Amino acid sequence: MKIFLGAAPGVGKTYEMLLEAAEKHEAGADVVIGIVETHGRKETEALTVPLPFVPRKELTYKGQTLTEMDIDAVLERRPQIVLVDELAHTNTPGSRHPKRWQDIEELLAAGIDVMTTVNIQHVESLNDVVGSFTHVRVRETVPDKVFENAEIELIDLPPEDLIARLEAGKVYVPEQAKSALDHFFSKGNLLALRELALRHAAQYVDARIKEHQGISGRDGFGGGQRVLVAVSHLAGSEQVIRTAKRLADALKAPMTALYVETPAAASFGPLEKQQVARNLALASSLGATLQSIPATSVQEAILTQCREMRATQLVIGSSRDRARLPLSRRSIVKDLIDKASGVTVHVVSTTDGSNAHSWRHLYMPTAVVAGDVVALVSVVVMTLAAYLAQDWIGRGPIDLLYLVPVIASASFYGFRAGLIAAISAGVAYNFFFLAPVYTFIIYSPANVITAILLVVVAIITGQLAASARAAAALAMRSARENAALARFATRLGAAKETSETAQIVCDEIRAILAVQTMVLRGTREGIKITASGQKKPELSPVDRAAAEWAFEHGEPAGRGTNTLTASEWQFRPLKTSLGTLAILGLRGPAGRSAVPTERTALAESLIDQAALAHERLKLETEMREMEVVRQRDSLRAALLASLSHDLRTPLTAVTAAAEALSTNGPETELVETVRSEARRLNRFLSDLLDLTRIEEGAVTPDLQPIDLTDAITSAVADLSSAIGDRNLQTSINPNLPLVRADAVLLHHIILNLIDNALKYSARGESIIVVARMGKRGPVIDVLDRGSGIPQGSEHRIFDRFARGETSDRTGGSGLGLAIVKGFANAMGFTVEAARRQRGGSRFTIRMPAEAIVHVSMEDIA
Repeated sequence: MKIFLGAAPGVGKTYEMLLEAAEKHEAGADVVIGIVETHGRKETEALTVPLPFVPRKELTYKGQTLTEMDIDAVLERRPQIVLVDELAHTNTPGSRHPKRWQDIEELLAAGIDVMTTVNIQHVESLNDVVGSFTHVRVRETVPDKVFENAEIELIDLPPEDLIARLEAGKVYVPEQAKSALDHFFSKGNLLALRELALRHAAQYVDARIKEHQGISGRDGFGGGQRVLVAVSHLAGSEQVIRTAKRLADALKAPMTALYVETPAAASFGPLEKQQVARNLALASSLGATLQSIPATSVQEAILTQCREMRATQLVIGSSRDRARLPLSRRSIVKDLIDKASGVTVHVVSTTDGSNAHSWRHLYMPTAVVAGDVVALVSVVVMTLAAYLAQDWIGRGPIDLLYLVPVIASASFYGFRAGLIAAISAGVAYNFFFLAPVYTFIIYSPANVITAILLVVVAIITGQLAASARAAAALAMRSARENAALARFATRLGAAKETSETAQIVCDEIRAILAVQTMVLRGTREGIKITASGQKKPELSPVDRAAAEWAFEHGEPAGRGTNTLTASEWQFRPLKTSLGTLAILGLRGPAGRSAVPTERTALAESLIDQAALAHERLKLETEMREMEVVRQRDSLRAALLASLSHDLRTPLTAVTAAAEALSTNGPETELVETVRSEARRLNRFLSDLLDLTRIEEGAVTPDLQPIDLTDAITSAVADLSSAIGDRNLQTSINPNLPLVRADAVLLHHIILNLIDNALKYSARGESIIVVARMGKRGPVIDVLDRGSGIPQGSEHRIFDRFARGETSDRTGGSGLGLAIVKGFANAMGFTVEAARRQRGGSRFTIRMPAEAIVHVSMEDIA
């Protein structure tokens, strides 16, 4: 992919793209227009005239007919290069992909080169930077990964020239141009955008220089750097993540995004959970590795992760709206700076915006009403019990009794319930038990201190109880998840068949994540459901299309992804080094995502284990098949060797008798047939013996200096009777050096190649043997004008018993070329086959430079 990058609209990206496309078209390249927006500019429209185009696809949306690139038509047309303008464009709802850059990824995956355009403000990692000085939030962005393997050409235009173009009406109509000059297209903004574009292009050039020099990011500049970015539920995390991405790019370092799930996450509403999901999705789109861990202390979790991954750079956010955050939250940054030894801490000042919530949310329990009621009722019950028992126990220990409902409320319902219980207990103790009773007035200083201490002690103990409860809940959850993972791994390890493994995957993931599951595999008839965690679901056409897409491309598709989002299911590929082995389908309850945000890391672990289990079974199956093949080959080799030796003696006698028969009688034709067939059978047995020696590794070449002219002449002489009146030509470079080879093996190679050419060539066609000097060493070519090698069979033709298209007519055994390859490999040579353009085949023997015998004048003397 080639990207024409500009600092702003109107710099001439589309114009330059069309110019280059026209040049390639004139040079003979197959270039078509997928979609190009000329915006009514006559000069640009003129450049589109000579280029062929693929008609656009019409889509109806909200009563309007819109046009988009017809990606299916482009794939069917399969041009060499396709022009796709406006990389950051959002497709019309109903398209296969939400974004145009995803369409381009599919075209690239199909082997079609793409030329496209984009402005610098659409780069995802620069989105917040652009918004900071233009005061315009660009909604259409492109992930940075799209630029990683692309060729980037900067289309630069000084701000003064761009402003002149705007004023002349070459970019927008006059009314729009005046408004643009006063806002986005102000000279200051254009200068800043131009600087960003130049820096981005410079980073691309720098990366290419380092790639050319063979220096990787880890071993060269920035070697050993690892960036960790802390992600929270606040909207300001998006700015933090983009800053971390720019830092990671500058250091050529990997980036990890860490989300610490604290007890406060239990109180998050839909808005907070959606924001967490958006933040993690943004980090993933920017190439970060996601980590989600439960912990009671954010600081300790971040520091532990820094130590485990040996992070060198830590990026965290600090909200400007400090008044809305508790003191404990405000101290996180300071604690990390103090304790993060050996780690450079980058603090990004953020504004939480509309998603900044009161600190009280940090302590809000899941069942607020129930906790409040229980707290109040427990204090009332304790007050009644103490009031009835005060004559028996006295008023001294009553204040301590009130700690019981406070601790109980905090332990079972969180800090809020404990706080309500503590305040209620202080009020009740004052009203019923401190003189004067039944009033809120306190006369004695000692009683004042007692009431205050009761509330303070109750709050502290309640908070400690709530913290202990939260820690216990996190520990219990982690223990459950670890136990579930262990059980999952154990069950997968015991599975012996793919169908059993698929069913285990469905059952376990369904139970752990509380979602509907199914596993699909690719078959000749298409994608097929092999297991499900519930009643076998029915796939809609959209669901099936998403599953097939995930299987074909090895990427997630369906709901919650960037591809075919209309599907009710989310399909995750079970992908390993062997490729995509199966597809896992997930569907959450109505209104809930397939994978909850807080369980993203757990889901990834489960999917990885499922993929590894399928890989293990596939490898075990292949090993069993290989063992069967090995035993079969061993038996076959033994049988062939036995047959060859047992038939050699009677065949020798038959051949000798046939040669001794007179050819002057009436049976002349029969005698000649016996002789030729006896010779053919003798050659076949010799081939079997040679092949058996090759497969058993018994071929030990005796490498000696050999003149290739002598080797070719000797082979031609031995085939003189078979050649007869056929036209065989030799072209041997007289300056070829001596090569180190086994004379017998090389003789057999040349003999078999020429004999193969004789079999598959018509009698009137020429056969040419060429010996020349190649780039790395001597080369021998055997060329014919026969039927040619079938397309795609260039490597298979050297397999045992592989035969050409006319082998039935020629009577080939399919062993000659296998022997050629075996003997060539034994000497360190390579042999290749190719189909000639005008018909026929070319077989090439390549000898390495190490095989050349260097002879000096002293050796000659």
